[in-house]
Amino acid sequence: MDEPKLTREELERWAGILLEHSLGGITAADRVMIKGERICWPLMAALQRGVIAAGGVPDVYLVPPDNERGRVWSATMAALATPEQLAAVPEWYRRRHEEMTKYIEVLGAEDPSQYAYLAPAQVQALAAADRPFVTLRLAKPWVLTLYPTPAFAAMEGLPLAEYVSFLVQASTTDPRPLREAEERLAPLFAQGRTVRLLTRRGGAELTLAIDISPSRPSLSYGLRNFPDGEIYTSPDARRTEGEIFLDLPVHYGGHDIRGIYLRFAGGRIVEYHAEEGAPYLAAIIETDEGSHRLGEVALGMNPGLTRALKHPLLVEKVGGTAHIAIGASYEHCFVEDPASDEGRRRLAELEQAGVLNRSAQHVDLVADFRPGGCGLAVFIDDRELTVQDGVWVA
Repeated sequence: MDEPKLTREELERWAGILLEHSLGGITAADRVMIKGERICWPLMAALQRGVIAAGGVPDVYLVPPDNERGRVWSATMAALATPEQLAAVPEWYRRRHEEMTKYIEVLGAEDPSQYAYLAPAQVQALAAADRPFVTLRLAKPWVLTLYPTPAFAAMEGLPLAEYVSFLVQASTTDPRPLREAEERLAPLFAQGRTVRLLTRRGGAELTLAIDISPSRPSLSYGLRNFPDGEIYTSPDARRTEGEIFLDLPVHYGGHDIRGIYLRFAGGRIVEYHAEEGAPYLAAIIETDEGSHRLGEVALGMNPGLTRALKHPLLVEKVGGTAHIAIGASYEHCFVEDPASDEGRRRLAELEQAGVLNRSAQHVDLVADFRPGGCGLAVFIDDRELTVQDGVWVA
């Protein structure tokens, strides 16, 4: 099988951006988990060298090819194990996550078919078992990036060389200029009460109203995902009303989901359909109570990502798109410091009230507001946003 060809210079620059910009630098006090499949090793090796050079300790977590994103269990366990076996998570696995101080996940699969055969209920069981470790990871500085693999190039319908070139260029470009465009929108998110997304499904116009009054905007310019470019927040999980259609495909568990319709009442998804991959949309939504609610609403702000590829890390960043995420909220969208005593107290209050959403899922679904897409308009309160030169402006 062909493997992507990246130069040492490209790998070192990519790793340097992740360590210095995304994670804010590495010190001798840091234990950095670097997670990914074997096929992602060239970038993982560059990250390992960078952590060592900075005086930190790398904890390299090499993921088996039958385990999507290095969850607590593999697809083989999900398919064959009893509930008792799935519950028997080794204590060292928990300690490994508790003791790390920073986390880098290098996405990229050698053979997605090794976990794509799972039934929806088995996918749900994997997500539920992994939930405590997702919570641990999100409470610490973290970043995700996407390494180009032949399987993912095939998923996108692109020649490997073209896919590598596109992804490497996007992943080695200085992300800081994205911040300026996002900062212009931040006051609207901070002061606004309601985001309204107007979309089209066939001849019908749909409106989804999302309450963002309790939350804070987050600017995403390479601090959590790379490549990047979005402004986002977590809404009040109790107060989403209406309908939405999302036309861009998302790849989940080795399967495409496309043409998604959702209807919300009282903050909860009460009706849903998909033109393609309907059983996998159902598996996401029916995972737990929290996966019936929203954990995020966001605008894609990267004008350089002109192709709407399927991978969630890429499609949600395309300038002129908007996305919502089914499932878990982001704690940092409600408090400045989730790890502080005051932050933990406030988060506990918000969770008890149902404002902060907890779930084993966080799956982004994207609507295209560029010409030809299903998106009609985006409003924050009564202020309409438009797309200019590939970014959202007020």
